[in-house]
Formats: sequence, C-alpha cells, structure tokens
Amino acid sequence: MSVTLLNPFEVPEGKEAEAIEYWERGADVMRKSPGFISTRLHRAISSDARFHLINMAEWESPAHFVAAIESDEFKEAIAEGRETFPHFPGLYEVVRT
Repeated sequence: MSVTLLNPFEVPEGKEAEAIEYWERGADVMRKSPGFISTRLHRAISSDARFHLINMAEWESPAHFVAAIESDEFKEAIAEGRETFPHFPGLYEVVRT
C-alpha cells in the first residue's frame, strides 16, 4: 500500500518563482529515487491561504521516502532555500475514498 506525502510551503510574497525552482531541485532528485511513484505541485488560488504551494507525492512506502530525504543528493539539492521556504512534510495513508 502506497503512502501520500503532503508538504505545504510558506512562500514569501514575490518569491513564487524561486519557491518553484527550489521545489524542482528536490523533485528532480525524488523522481530518480527508488519507491517514488508521482508528484504534483499545487498553487493556492486564494490570496489568504497560509500555504501558497502544496506538494503532493506518492511513494511505495514510508521507508522509500525516508531513504530519499536522507540521501546526500537530496540534502544538497535543497540546502539553498530551506530557510527561505519553510515547509511541513507529513506522510499519510488513505482511510476513506
């Protein structure tokens, strides 16, 4: 059974393009990682949303996700921008459809 990553990002005003580039660097590494299934980046359409960008990704298992984020390649890819774009990742499982 796969798991879903929900990762909301706080994006300072005027920094959306930089935030998307930051996300792309991490996503490029993730796409090559074992257990990766898919990812989609969502942008809020409401100006008062706390999180301007939310990443949703699917992984084969929590262990695959943890291995990917603990890799040196991923850590290096997201090192620049980590402080600028606070994000709050969490893994979830489907309980109802």
